[in-house]
Amino acid sequence: MEKNSDRFYGDRLRIARTFKALTQAELGEKVSASAAFICQLEAGRKQPTDPLLQALSEALGFAPSFFTQPVGDEFRDEECNFRRRKTTPQYLRNQVLAHGTLFGAVVEHLDERLSLPSPNIPDVPVNANARREEIERAAEKARLHWGLGLDVPITNMTRVLERAGVVVTRFAGIGEKIDAFSRAGVRDVVVLNPSKDSPSRSRFDLAHECGHLVMHRGMETGTPEREEQANHFAAAFLLPRAGFVREYGHRPRIQWTHLRQLKKRWGVSLAAIVRRAYDLQLIDAREYRRAYKYIHAKGWHKGEPDEPPEEKHEVIPLAFQALERLSKKTTWHLAADLDLEPSILEKLTGVHVPVQDPTARRLRLAK
Repeated sequence: MEKNSDRFYGDRLRIARTFKALTQAELGEKVSASAAFICQLEAGRKQPTDPLLQALSEALGFAPSFFTQPVGDEFRDEECNFRRRKTTPQYLRNQVLAHGTLFGAVVEHLDERLSLPSPNIPDVPVNANARREEIERAAEKARLHWGLGLDVPITNMTRVLERAGVVVTRFAGIGEKIDAFSRAGVRDVVVLNPSKDSPSRSRFDLAHECGHLVMHRGMETGTPEREEQANHFAAAFLLPRAGFVREYGHRPRIQWTHLRQLKKRWGVSLAAIVRRAYDLQLIDAREYRRAYKYIHAKGWHKGEPDEPPEEKHEVIPLAFQALERLSKKTTWHLAADLDLEPSILEKLTGVHVPVQDPTARRLRLAK
């Protein structure tokens, strides 16, 4: 039996398998191995033969050398802020975490070669029992820290975070049960779900994750209290009370034409505007309930009118362009350096990665 001469890291196999949404039994079937043997490989108790390593490479789309390097900065469940942790199946969270780990390796590779925006997130910690006024002030401090003022809309929420050194991306194919999540680290990351076809909702998701990064760094993630705080932060950040109260005016009864004008100006959903008006006591509980009943009757809870333009993340695509300009390395070469199939790098980053030619692809996979 031909032994594999290089050390094999089972954690890499687990990450690649989970990224592909395969069970150990499903992967074993693809490479003619038992689920128990795949489990032993992932635990580091067994080493694959060269033919098995090649089979795993072909089944998963990662070069053999991918499995012969230690895992770097792995995304772990307890350090990520998931919007709906309790209702999101563990297998799906594991898939997203694997995606995040691989994406993080791409970002680390770019960070070593380029000058990405420096981290600039204000640290405004709040405890689990913080009053709403503390959350309001945290949002106001963040706006002032970034020179956004307290009475004007945010034109591009994605750009606010990217200029503060946060890498924003979208993971395709992560299912409807995950809205967004963030992870604080050497390089903070915010991930959106592109299947949520609502730019105003995406802006709120970004502001929500911004709240976690500002208020909850190093704290327990995923608790109902932290999630509610992040929601309040998002509303206060996107609709600062000084500007919002002035523009909403004295209207105890909701005027939908006016609300739609506010949505166009502030880029926030009608539902969020109604909630903000209620939280700031501009409308009472009865008007708030009538408004939500109207939103559901119109079907706007499934898709609102007057959506703002979709925001595109810019740092990663621009970094790829800069890398090619400075080192003559295309995205295809970057995929090869990271031992990834071009299609996987494309899925990780949302940036198109051309396949040069079938011969080059086979040669790379066989290295």
